[in-house]
Amino acid sequence: MFLQGPNLDLIALKIIANMSLRKQTPSDFLKQIIGRPVVVKLNSGVDYRGVLACLDGYMNIAIEQTEEYVNGQLKNKYGDAFLRGNNVLYISTQKRKV
Repeated sequence: MFLQGPNLDLIALKIIANMSLRKQTPSDFLKQIIGRPVVVKLNSGVDYRGVLACLDGYMNIAIEQTEEYVNGQLKNKYGDAFLRGNNVLYISTQKRKV
């Protein structure tokens, strides 16, 4: 059964209200994205895209199904990759390919 009309709007408003009341720490975010597609950008400008396997408190990152992008172009594919935390500029979620 699909919800339509006012019921759907009410549910959406409740979800948005709950999300805004809950404060999320960076640690919470990182726990939520394990097993999901991510983009990791290094200080060198190189991007690594793949599935986040695990990470530690030093931001050392293990990625599966890794693709390496230089200047936006695919350069290499790796099964698994380990990225040292002191080289990581940021990590973000990646939209799944359709």
